[in-house]
Amino acid sequence: MKLFLPSARAINVLLIVGFSALGYALYLRYLAIEQSSVGLACSAGLDTWLCFSRKTATTLFQNSVFGIGALLVAAINLLRPSLLLFAVALALACVGLVLYNIVLSSLAIGLLILSLARREPEQE
Repeated sequence: MKLFLPSARAINVLLIVGFSALGYALYLRYLAIEQSSVGLACSAGLDTWLCFSRKTATTLFQNSVFGIGALLVAAINLLRPSLLLFAVALALACVGLVLYNIVLSSLAIGLLILSLARREPEQE
């Protein structure tokens, strides 16, 4: 019984995906969402990439899209382990943890950890 364990190369890719998602989420939270000067400028009608990102991220985390998406993808990954699903769930969970979807994203991280104890899918 071979477990679903990513290779060293895949772990490096997963580290890059996780840290990139975490870094971008931290950038959005502390330099775009929580900055009052950026909020005032965007509400005054400034049309920049930062204002668009701020508005999109705010809408998504208010509706718990990051947490729900991470939980759904992690549940699918638990049923049928795949590196692509693992990477997507990891990125969504990292963004969700930073952008106020803590409960659902932490459940998704738990499911991702459980998926490492699953058997690898059989080759067809």
